[in-house]
Amino acid sequence: MKDYASASLKQLAASIARREVSVEQVARAGITHIEEYEPAVHAWQYFDPQHVIEQARLLDALPHQGLLYGLPIGVKDLMDTADMPTTYGSPIYENYRPLVDAACVAASRSAGAVLMGKTVTTEFATFQPGPTRNPLGATDHTPGGSSSGSAAAVASGMVPAAFATQTAGSIVRPAAYCGVVGYKPTFGTLPLAGIKSLSPSLDTVGVLTRNVADAAFFIGALARLPLSALLAPEAQPPRLRVGICRTPNWERASAATRTAIEQAARLLERGGAVLSDIDLPAPCGGLTDAQIRIMSYEAAAAFAPEARTHADGFSKAFAAVLAAGQAIDGSSYVAAQALAAASRQMVADVFEHVDILLAPSTEGEAPAGLDATGDPIFNRMWSLLGNPCVHVPQGMGPGGMPIGVTLIGPRWADASTLAAANLLEGTFASLN
Repeated sequence: MKDYASASLKQLAASIARREVSVEQVARAGITHIEEYEPAVHAWQYFDPQHVIEQARLLDALPHQGLLYGLPIGVKDLMDTADMPTTYGSPIYENYRPLVDAACVAASRSAGAVLMGKTVTTEFATFQPGPTRNPLGATDHTPGGSSSGSAAAVASGMVPAAFATQTAGSIVRPAAYCGVVGYKPTFGTLPLAGIKSLSPSLDTVGVLTRNVADAAFFIGALARLPLSALLAPEAQPPRLRVGICRTPNWERASAATRTAIEQAARLLERGGAVLSDIDLPAPCGGLTDAQIRIMSYEAAAAFAPEARTHADGFSKAFAAVLAAGQAIDGSSYVAAQALAAASRQMVADVFEHVDILLAPSTEGEAPAGLDATGDPIFNRMWSLLGNPCVHVPQGMGPGGMPIGVTLIGPRWADASTLAAANLLEGTFASLN
């Protein structure tokens, strides 16, 4: 398949359904691409070509069924897989073999997907980088984290889609740095069962893809939601109301990010949107700190077993996260959760006046160096609020690395959020 590296999920699905290609042919094309680019990118924690072929042949021998039938995907190594190792990015679990799949992985198998392997995650989905390099521009730039392998695998054409998770900024930030679409659904859309949880009240399962339509197709198939059907232009409000939300951290935005926001606003306006500037209610200024407190407190509780028996296997960075969580008392945690609950209502009131918010995805382009994964400063607030977010690439910044923006919708309004992202993506594409 000459077009494997650029084909969308939906294109591949159509080709398989029309029997133009077999599942095995698609899988072999993916294997060839992985073997070509993996030595430079290091996106995979586990990859076994023979196991991929076995899955493909089994599907070819069965009737065509499932929305994801025959489609190759990557699985973040934070998710349990019964037929592959799961390390959670930590040497503590180097030889761990789960008995059953994570719920979302099982759902993807039931829908007919071919699991190409496990993509690299940072240590327990926090800040200690893995070996993955950004495949765009130069390989001495971070791919972001914690879904680093998933983002790099999609950006380099190894797979058209890969699972990702976000607690602070682990879907949107790697999507931004690698120039792909990142979709963080409304909190709770997909189950967390079988995923090594860092912060149960924040962790969210999502996807990284080559385009917005594929993100809607993939999550819609797993969540049994008609997200793809609602991307059509007629599904948009007659006059999409877009609020430009520079967030309380706007001073951290680089010139490239500011330019991307202005460009996206003009493109949405060209697509028929009505723009306005939106300032979030004053209490929302405390959400970033609240997210940090909640994440640290819950992480310290979640990893108490490993801290008792395998603390010497933690990196210094992860040990610092747990120490910070241990230093937070219950009253501070409850106050942070109370602020989050109140802010969710205040932000819901904001959506009485706009349909979509436009906000920065990152401070700027992917930083040079592989010792850190970048700062999730522009993502933490939305992760805490639980709203659906879609990162939409907006080309390259002045440093030659990808840049983009985030569109945010009301909780459980994922379809309209994806539709707005699809509009922005299409309008941007029409200019290039």
